Amino acid sequence: MTGAVSCLHLTTPRAEQEWITQQLDEPVRIPRLRLWTYPAPGVVLGCSQSGLLPQAQQAAPPDCEIALRRAGGGAVLTGPWMLSASVVLPPEHRLLAGGLVASYHWLGALHAGLLRDMGIDAHAIPPEELSHSRGKPGLAWACFGGLSPWEVVVGGRKMVGLAQFRRRNGVLLTSGTLIFRPNWQLLCQALERPPADAMALDDCTLSCADALGVPVPVEALARDLFDTFSDIVGRTVQDDRPERPRFAPRETGHPAP
Repeated sequence: MTGAVSCLHLTTPRAEQEWITQQLDEPVRIPRLRLWTYPAPGVVLGCSQSGLLPQAQQAAPPDCEIALRRAGGGAVLTGPWMLSASVVLPPEHRLLAGGLVASYHWLGALHAGLLRDMGIDAHAIPPEELSHSRGKPGLAWACFGGLSPWEVVVGGRKMVGLAQFRRRNGVLLTSGTLIFRPNWQLLCQALERPPADAMALDDCTLSCADALGVPVPVEALARDLFDTFSDIVGRTVQDDRPERPRFAPRETGHPAP
């Protein structure tokens, strides 16, 4: 990727949510895509978890930013281990036909296909298979502790989480892919969950690096994701790409806690 224009944006949870708010405050005329990664750990709470915000801000480590998103679902632990995508579509876009669950189908299939191209046996899980998943009811507070239709699993373990938020102006679809193994203890500390929950989250999730047994170049995966999104959504996808790469992709295993 040397010399190439990066399609990744280095961000913080709050800055990411501010960008999303700006996109949906006006009518969405054309699709827009942003791909994100994070230099430091952070926690993004689902909209139904707003009551946990003061608690999390007090309990989290000083360098762990806490934010609230407008989409539903459980808490997400962001950090260098995650590649996120935000897709903003006009409300009448063809990929939104069929309702909430159907809107996830193409997004999960897209991610699963790219991961299979990397050599990972990934699978976008259909609704009828959810009863056989490794999601655990006691972990419903965490996004990666449960499974929803068309999220991506490897051997039943979650690798890609999905969420969406619908407004009259447009629709946001988001994804988060585990590139390296997260430090789940940080998430449990922020939400004052027992240490056993961190071990359970580790058991029901799997990162790309752990699935392959080698480090994953996040810039290369981001480029493939951007190109595939553009092919599916249409070349009208716009992304305010930085003029130069904002960070050097990690070339070694998952970051230290």
